[in-house]
Amino acid sequence: MKMNPVLKEQFFVDDLSDDQKAVIQKMNAYIAQSLQGKEHSVAIIQGAAGTGKSVVLMELVRQYMTDQRYKTALVVNHPELYKAYQDLGSAIPKMDVKSIRRPTALINDAQKNHKKYDIIFVDEAHLLYSKSEPYAHYRGENQLTDLMNLAKVVVVVYDFEQVFQSKMYWDEDLLFKTIGKHPYQIFEMDFQYRMVASDEQVAWMDNLTAQQPLTTFPDNSSFEFKMFDTAGALYEQIKVKNREAGMSRVVATSGFPRIDGRHNVEMDTFSLPWDEWDPQRTHWAKREGSITQVGTIYTLQGFDLNYVGMIIGPSFGYDAKKDVMTIIPEKYSHKEIFKKRKDRQFTQAEYKAFIANVLNVLIKRGKYGLYLTAYDDALRARLLELNLGADQEN
Repeated sequence: MKMNPVLKEQFFVDDLSDDQKAVIQKMNAYIAQSLQGKEHSVAIIQGAAGTGKSVVLMELVRQYMTDQRYKTALVVNHPELYKAYQDLGSAIPKMDVKSIRRPTALINDAQKNHKKYDIIFVDEAHLLYSKSEPYAHYRGENQLTDLMNLAKVVVVVYDFEQVFQSKMYWDEDLLFKTIGKHPYQIFEMDFQYRMVASDEQVAWMDNLTAQQPLTTFPDNSSFEFKMFDTAGALYEQIKVKNREAGMSRVVATSGFPRIDGRHNVEMDTFSLPWDEWDPQRTHWAKREGSITQVGTIYTLQGFDLNYVGMIIGPSFGYDAKKDVMTIIPEKYSHKEIFKKRKDRQFTQAEYKAFIANVLNVLIKRGKYGLYLTAYDDALRARLLELNLGADQEN
């Protein structure tokens, strides 16, 4: 079976960078050592969005999961990525697609049938449950703990800035508390591979979501940035880019009010429904019909777009005195973020960090360009004022 070219471009590269090769070499040495040891070990691939973590992971997956000497599995707790990995797995010779699982399904099956593994690979490990979720059929207390008990080596990909919900809460303290006295090694990824943006342009996005003073977007690379006064004009340009380059979509953060019973993203002349989970195998970012929907982290986390049209939702405002974007949790309508936990209390600052992380991940989806607008009038006006050189309407 031929590999999907869009997925191949994202998850497999013909020529790995020297940094990626070095990480893989070090991880191979650690995995070999750990397989010979007596304890359950953890290898942690850590890095921000777009640093090539999944490319490194998939090289290791292709290496070990096609080698019959090892009992292996790949798990991911993200429905769209799960579909993508199933597609990839079906096109890799000697890969058993049945060994690609959602974590709850693998844990429940392995515990019931007394299965053990040599290596379990976990992408987007910051989406593992760190508490019991009976409605999702997970009755354990921590999915990483359960996976460590099932495997000689667990290879996990973490990005703590992609934590969005209390039930999937992770930080470094919780990670190391969960690992406990087990051996582990961290493999850092700190080079930006997704976007053609410069370091300064990536820093601008980080500073925006970190509520730092607003500045003009740097113009020092081929990455295309445009600020729009209306979402309607932004959408027209995204449709043009989708016809020209493909894989261009509008995304937004939560907080848009229901109007006449519709829970669409509505702003000026723009009105489109949110993305919809679909049982079909083609993931949302690749489906042509998704150009008429608005993407979220639930369909886009872990995926690349060519151009992203970002609508900053009503839960973000503007403080003129400090000249910063603000976060307004009470306007954030996706309540999963605020679910209570028995084992810990979350502060207002932590909830704001969840919301900021959503924006930071979505704003970095585009490889070649970012088109931006904001629902809040004051925030949009200030961003426009700072970026008058951007093409606001065309």
